[in-house]
Amino acid sequence: MATASNYQEWFEAALAYDAHEGLNEWRREKESDDYDYRLIASRVTLIRKLRRQKDYDQLVFRLREELHGNLGNMANPALYNHAKAGTKKLIEDFINEVTAALDEICDADMKALPPMRKYRFFKRAARSFGRSALLLSGGASLGLFHVGVVLEMHKQQLLPRVITGSSVGSIVGSVIAAHSETELEELLWPDQVGFSWSRLMGVPDAIKGGSLMDQGLLRRSIDKNIPNLTFLEAYEKTGRILNISVSPADPHQFPRLLNYLTAPNVLVRRATLASCAFPGIFPPVQLRAKNYVGRSVGYMPQSRWIDGSVHEDIPKHKVNRLHNVNHYIVSQTNPHVVPFLGEEIEQTGLVPFIQDLLVKSPMIQIEHLLELVQRHFDLPGLGSVIKTAHAVVRQTYSGDITIYPESQVANWGKTFANLELNQVTELMQEGRRATWPNIERIRNTTKVSRTFDACLERLEKRYRVVRRKAPGAQSPR
Repeated sequence: MATASNYQEWFEAALAYDAHEGLNEWRREKESDDYDYRLIASRVTLIRKLRRQKDYDQLVFRLREELHGNLGNMANPALYNHAKAGTKKLIEDFINEVTAALDEICDADMKALPPMRKYRFFKRAARSFGRSALLLSGGASLGLFHVGVVLEMHKQQLLPRVITGSSVGSIVGSVIAAHSETELEELLWPDQVGFSWSRLMGVPDAIKGGSLMDQGLLRRSIDKNIPNLTFLEAYEKTGRILNISVSPADPHQFPRLLNYLTAPNVLVRRATLASCAFPGIFPPVQLRAKNYVGRSVGYMPQSRWIDGSVHEDIPKHKVNRLHNVNHYIVSQTNPHVVPFLGEEIEQTGLVPFIQDLLVKSPMIQIEHLLELVQRHFDLPGLGSVIKTAHAVVRQTYSGDITIYPESQVANWGKTFANLELNQVTELMQEGRRATWPNIERIRNTTKVSRTFDACLERLEKRYRVVRRKAPGAQSPR
């Protein structure tokens, strides 16, 4: 596994490891305290029976009433902490039965479920079940790690439709959401990743502009990698839902999550530039949008925006509210965050207690101290700094599945530098390797929602054909 050069090699080695360590037996056993295996086993038996009998009416009823994203706690991270190549076979059987049932219902001719009712069933069931999103953090040049994560998920056809990025994550997210599948195949390679952004300003220019780095170089790098599209145009081109987090430079504004719903005509390039404008490093940015004749104009021209990571590096709550996301895959590269990330499984006992006491207690005290200072003192020149520091320490930086580089890779030395090709290759490969142990978990936890998406797409195409044959019929949308 340590010497594998691609996921297939890694997975075959993981299978061999599981066989050698007797973990295949653990996978075959249904019993475990980590999930409700009796509930899952009963659902597998019932769905198989209804599929065999082709009793689609009852199958629809059961799936509509009983299908939930984490039924019986089967998404528990502990279930993926034993075997290297997957989890309990019972969980995989359940997911396979559900997705097979959904495909059969979608494709079967059912008198009791005409096209409109069938479409509504899938739409409502998908809404109830929820969906996954990929959230990409800040991290300056270390964000090239994200490209490796995206590349591996794309190769495995596991890339979610909902993509969210902050700071450098917004650049990677925009590349994904603004390019077709064919274009991505050519872009996601080290020699194609053009990301030269770091150049110090001269002292007079730095004093005059209030920033250390040349924002013009960053803007040219963004323009090179991202087409000149609005959020709505990017969505219509690729079907991916891009979200970019920006923070206000104005104390009376609030953080925003820009996407095709909240800011359809805003230019993705300018939103990305704003999301990368870390205070002191780059000046705040005015957003721009296309007006009704397609000309670029100032968007909220009186407001300026800064790095999205300042207030919402991983904006889970807003993504959930806007896009019905309830499962978060996070690629995290912030160097001040990565050293504190660890196992998602809650451990108990004296040693974990001491570790939490030493790591988490100081952070809680710092957050509380900054909150008290912000509340009780109005310090000229320091108020915005304290507010920014408080926003940074109070955030949650992880997700249901968090992928992050090894601490020796995530070092401050690479953060603000333009990386050579060999360094870009190293970071991307690190991203790919860090993704491999999570692939089967991602596959399992996203398979049902991906099936819902595929079924809805097939139904919409089929219904459009019917509608052309019968003018006047209403669209299922």
